[in-house]
Amino acid sequence: MPRLGRLFLVILLAGLASLSARAADLHIGLAADVTSMDPHFHNIGPNNLVAWHVFEALTHVDENARLVPGLATSWHAINPTTWEFKLRRGVKFHDGSTFTAEDDIASLDRPARLTASPGPFTTFTKLIVAKEIVDPYTLRLKTAAPYAMLPYDLNSIFIVSKKAAAMATADFDSGKAMIGTGPFRFIAFKRGDRIELARNDHYWGAKPQWEHVTLRILASDPARIAALLAGDVDAIESIPTADAARLKRNPKFRLEQKVSWRTIFFILDQSRDTPPFVTNIAGKPLAKNPFKDARVRLAISKAIDRRAIAERIMEGLAAPASNLVAPAIFGHAAALKPEAYDPQGARALLAQAGYPDGFSLTLHAPNNRYANDDQIAQAVAQMLARVGIRTRVETMPAAVYFSRARKDEFSFAMLGWGSFSADLALRSLVMTPDAARGYGAWNWGHYSNPKVDRLVIDALATTDDRKRETLAREAMTLAMRDLAVIPLHHQLATWAMRRDLAYVARTDEYTFAQGFSAKR
Repeated sequence: MPRLGRLFLVILLAGLASLSARAADLHIGLAADVTSMDPHFHNIGPNNLVAWHVFEALTHVDENARLVPGLATSWHAINPTTWEFKLRRGVKFHDGSTFTAEDDIASLDRPARLTASPGPFTTFTKLIVAKEIVDPYTLRLKTAAPYAMLPYDLNSIFIVSKKAAAMATADFDSGKAMIGTGPFRFIAFKRGDRIELARNDHYWGAKPQWEHVTLRILASDPARIAALLAGDVDAIESIPTADAARLKRNPKFRLEQKVSWRTIFFILDQSRDTPPFVTNIAGKPLAKNPFKDARVRLAISKAIDRRAIAERIMEGLAAPASNLVAPAIFGHAAALKPEAYDPQGARALLAQAGYPDGFSLTLHAPNNRYANDDQIAQAVAQMLARVGIRTRVETMPAAVYFSRARKDEFSFAMLGWGSFSADLALRSLVMTPDAARGYGAWNWGHYSNPKVDRLVIDALATTDDRKRETLAREAMTLAMRDLAVIPLHHQLATWAMRRDLAYVARTDEYTFAQGFSAKR
């Protein structure tokens, strides 16, 4: 072969090798920071997203939020307080050890030991009072009272090896304890920058197409869009509403969308007599907590123009909310309607409650967790100011925000939540906080209504779906009419990617590398 021909062949082969390597790699831009690799330490979406690549649970959830087999192949209640789970055989952890019921027990016990958790997973394990290993692949879990939702709760408990369960959070962050059974193996965690993963070629399920995955942390919307346009990443999540239409018109990219189960709402401090950041117009303490008055809560709700937020700020990628769960979710109370925008009515209610001149508050929100979270906070502040509630806005990165919120530092704060069902959402968000039983773990406002508590407990105890849904709807209706929280809107989840990629869009908004594929 002539020298020039050999040179051309070398260049061609090198190019093909480079293309092949690139084709086996996937780079995804994530919209929120990841605070820890420990799958039992901090129950927030970004951390759980990463965990689902490396770890698995007994039960999984498909793209439509339906429960499907995971490390358990089947489950059933053998009596009102005992569930039996049949475990998947032949599953190996990434270190080569065999998965058995002992790993389940160790994983279920571990969350209770992490007493410094800023967002505990104990909500999902507190109701389990006994664990029995029938054989290496049969596990029985007992609850003190009938509880229909245990299989759903176990979707939130990641299974680590018995060896890893004895390790500390720092060991997970370093990678030493990142021993899962999931479709990808952990390579590296560069805090604030990226997570590196490699395909688990011994995975029991469908093999991911990608040999290597890089999850880039790009919390800034402009940075995430720029990385996609420049080709630095192949796909991104949480598309800024202002950029969605532009990307849809660009022939180099494609969008995937799905109605999300995430609801955005505000939590109000309804327990303390002198909540922080709430004063009279002159900046002096109030004689009482205005949020304890249902008329004030209703005034705030009436002051918010939800339709304007959905149409202008969210640019159509949201729907005004009246419930804590989206319309497609089990237990949604359709009889409830979003509060109509009524600033005049809001002012009248404030006057009736003893605040004719209004008062002042600080609205706290993250600025990199939910779609347009900082813009929404600013818009709501302006709406509240129009009815006499002088509102200052303080936003911060999600990692800082959630840490402060868990310490009860806020009185009026934004939160987003997605759940399988209304009763499960209410259990975490509005039930009277009870750490021993796992109730109200995210009830930052310390709202308490014994009637709501009783309805939720009854709903979660029944295995009759029709009766359970009736109870869940009744509880949701009571809590929302009492303004336990102030709902804003339900999001529409959106992903953008190279034209030659496809993604199975998910109701739960998770961005999974294993959900991407190259279009044939």
